[in-house]
Amino acid sequence: MARDIKLGWDVEALNKAYRQGYMAATMGMEKTRCPYRGDVVIAAWEAGWDDADTVVRDDRDNAGDLFSHIA
Repeated sequence: MARDIKLGWDVEALNKAYRQGYMAATMGMEKTRCPYRGDVVIAAWEAGWDDADTVVRDDRDNAGDLFSHIA
């Protein structure tokens, strides 16, 4: 497993932070409530949050569109 000892993060930690940021946004949690410390891990959490926020906004914008419900 790749780990940068100086920075204290590894790929698995970044993936976990991303997934948690994504989940936080889907549940309506504010972006300012990131539970992490360290610039790289915070960036991963925020990237997940931003991605989910985009999906949530798109879903909300298309909720009234009849054609978006036809499968």
